[in-house]
Amino acid sequence: MKKHQSHHHAQQRFTHRDWQEEWQAFWLAVGFLTRIPMLVRIDYSQTLMNRSSVYFPLVGLLLGALYAGLFVLLDAFWATGICVALILVFHLWITGAFHEDGLADSVDALGGGYTVARRLEIMKDSRIGTYGTVALIMALGLKGLLLAEAKTVWLALLLSPVVSRLTPLWLMRYLPYVTDPNTSKSKPVAEGFSTQRLCVATALTVVVAALAGAVIPALLSVVVVALLWGGYLWRHLRGYTGDTLGASVVLCELVFLLLWG
Repeated sequence: MKKHQSHHHAQQRFTHRDWQEEWQAFWLAVGFLTRIPMLVRIDYSQTLMNRSSVYFPLVGLLLGALYAGLFVLLDAFWATGICVALILVFHLWITGAFHEDGLADSVDALGGGYTVARRLEIMKDSRIGTYGTVALIMALGLKGLLLAEAKTVWLALLLSPVVSRLTPLWLMRYLPYVTDPNTSKSKPVAEGFSTQRLCVATALTVVVAALAGAVIPALLSVVVVALLWGGYLWRHLRGYTGDTLGASVVLCELVFLLLWG
């Protein structure tokens, strides 16, 4: 009887510890993808960083809620286009232009390099070139136009960050990692990402999209970008880098807004 009780208590302790780790993993994902301060103490480890990636779409939902709420406030004072522009500024600030930086670096590298080694070298260069500059201008301009013309602007602002942050998880799961693991910030997320956690992240995204009646455009945008961008990366890099994951978020947002708007 005592043995059974001690086993029961041990199981309870393990469950509590497991929930604590998941809570920390969520906040680690928040800290990794945004400038929002982490409100809990993090016992950082490789395993915890691996676990955090499942929460990327949930962090997207948090960001989307902020964008949608801000739009509702601003919409009372300014025209839709101005509101969207202000929200894009807020987005770039709160995310540190994390994904946009990845887009610029990726396009510079893939447009300017003729070998895998040269492309990776260009990608690590902090300077931005013509290709990256043009890609940024076009991506931000198109995103602003698509949001401003969306049927329901606040809902587009809410959904697009959720859907787009699922795409890098599929790339991470099915493509090899090609940059120097000692210097890349994406390394901790890239290792040990399980199919089970990918399914959880996908299910969360599908549920959120379903509540808004946007399942088909959501799934289509993720599949299209994962296949086309992933295939392009395989042909030209033989895998993915942290920058190309960031680029996939921007690309998926644009495709989703084109399909759903």
